[in-house]
Amino acid sequence: MNVATDNSELQELYREVILDHARKPRNFRRLDEATHTAEGINPLCGDKLHLYLTVDANERVVEVGFEGSGCAISMASASLLTETIANLSVAEADACFQSVTARLNQASAGDETAVTTDLSKLRALDGVRAHPSRIRCATLAWHALHAALSHSPTSATTE
Repeated sequence: MNVATDNSELQELYREVILDHARKPRNFRRLDEATHTAEGINPLCGDKLHLYLTVDANERVVEVGFEGSGCAISMASASLLTETIANLSVAEADACFQSVTARLNQASAGDETAVTTDLSKLRALDGVRAHPSRIRCATLAWHALHAALSHSPTSATTE
């Protein structure tokens, strides 16, 4: 198989991951006992979500959920986020935010040296780098995560 075929098959796999998470989002639920919450708004696209985290006394994310509406990329990214940060420490979850947003906002991969979590599943989002207007869709949930972890009183936006 040549590199072009490998790349095409990889892109198809990533598309399938995005569509699967968009159609059947994981952890799509409100957490009434959440200790950390944040709203995320992408005014350009109309994506809106609310992220809920339950953080225990040891500063670990023990439960995560989200509600909202938006495009397939936004919903898939939020779903992938919930699977990625469950059972991480607050510091590890914030390191994921830093890595993912850097990765998606740059033409090359972000620095993942500070991240000890396997982020390979999130490579499905890499395709949005070719479409700058969609980067905001993919990073909305991650900005909401950062806002929730820092107890920001304002909505997270992609602007």
